Amino acid sequence: MAWPNIFQRGALLSRFSHHHMVVFLLTFFSYSLLHASRKTFSNVKVSISKQWTPSAFNKSTELLPVEIWSSNHLFPSAEEATLFLGTLDTIFLFSYAVGLFISGIVGDRLNLRWVLSFGMCSSALVVFVFGTLTEWLHFYNKGLYCSLWILNGLLQSTGWPCVVAVMGNWFGKAGRGVVFGLWSACASVGNILGACLASSVLQYGYEYAFLVTAAVQFAGGIVIFFGLLVSPEEIGIPGIETEENFEEDSHRPLINGAENEDEAEPNYSIQEGNTVSQVKAISFYQACCLPGVIAYSLAYACLKLVNYSFFFWLPFYLSNNFGWKEAEADQLSIWYDVGGIIGGTLQGFISDMLQKRAPVLALSLLLAIGSLVGYSRSPNDKSINALLMAITGFFIGGPSNMISSAISADLGRQELIQGSSEALATVTGIVDGTGSIGAAVGQYLVSLIQDNLGWMWVFYFFILMTSCTVLFISPLIVRETCSLMQRRQTRILSE
Repeated sequence: MAWPNIFQRGALLSRFSHHHMVVFLLTFFSYSLLHASRKTFSNVKVSISKQWTPSAFNKSTELLPVEIWSSNHLFPSAEEATLFLGTLDTIFLFSYAVGLFISGIVGDRLNLRWVLSFGMCSSALVVFVFGTLTEWLHFYNKGLYCSLWILNGLLQSTGWPCVVAVMGNWFGKAGRGVVFGLWSACASVGNILGACLASSVLQYGYEYAFLVTAAVQFAGGIVIFFGLLVSPEEIGIPGIETEENFEEDSHRPLINGAENEDEAEPNYSIQEGNTVSQVKAISFYQACCLPGVIAYSLAYACLKLVNYSFFFWLPFYLSNNFGWKEAEADQLSIWYDVGGIIGGTLQGFISDMLQKRAPVLALSLLLAIGSLVGYSRSPNDKSINALLMAITGFFIGGPSNMISSAISADLGRQELIQGSSEALATVTGIVDGTGSIGAAVGQYLVSLIQDNLGWMWVFYFFILMTSCTVLFISPLIVRETCSLMQRRQTRILSE
């Protein structure tokens, strides 16, 4: 006897609510800790720049140059130090991007819990050596810093594909937008946590900011290793595919390659007729051929460039442009992440109601262009700046969270790969990896544009990249908007 869908889903949720909540919280805070350690670097850039330059010693003209210089002064000016900080951001994101493509494939073939725990603990050790040990030993070397940050990018890349895959294993298509919208706030919560931790100990030296975040992240990796359940099947609970089979259109995705699902012609097929081939892990090429993967990957490359530029440079911009203290700038930058949290959750909820993602993204990104114009002209007032910052975070951070989480899960759970539960990490790695390549290029361009043209041109660059994001998904926007209009007309005619 077939039960109504609402009762089936309600029974399943009530039965597994404890396990779902534990998985939600563990994956949420594991990635929050990874982001907190990244945020620490952006929050202490001013202190690091001062430490690497002889500006504090060149006020006296009586000293000889050899007496002015010392081993810890890597650069003759703050401008060159700033450019190197931008270079570190770039090489981190490039190695992070490469690592995402690899980690997605590895995560689909090894135990996700092992990969995630290893990445968290190893990354914590690298962050400790980079920011704390080198300062304690007074050993400063550009080559060492670059090598450590490349390694950190590779290790940190294990995080996102693994946590999205675990969440995709536990949470089905029903309500995925709002669930993943709320859950994707983990990055923003990590930014807030990193900013709070850094500002609380910055008075003792920037090395203690790295020490605290590295220690907390290492402890989190240990908790993940002993506490995370990768999938419901590990404890004998039916997976989400079993739950979704109750629904008539359980495998009809929110991301479609054609206006009518029956007209879609995929580049390859894993299933023939009614027989599902049980593929444990699809190939990298097959994942790229899935409808929507390339379009959203290119769009995310542009959008993540803007989002991560705020992530890496916002505290520095506030200190540099308005002359505010570094600790105050760190705390104020939290409002961008607050806006992103609200935006991701609300936009995910709306996309669930519409059963379409692209139109919601398009509206938010168009409004983001206006918010960037407004924020670029913010006066030297902390309250107004915080408000404009939160609005900008709402319209930029929200879509970024949606693409990297809910949409990636949609793409990795399409009908074409029904029966292949080992595809989520690969698809997520492709989307986020391509996004990180764009973000990597962007960080160097931001420092270059700022150094030669000023901050206003940086915002013009952000507006251009946001417009390109809309352009890349414009075919999906048109298709899904037309589908919504047809659905509305059909409903009106039926009434």
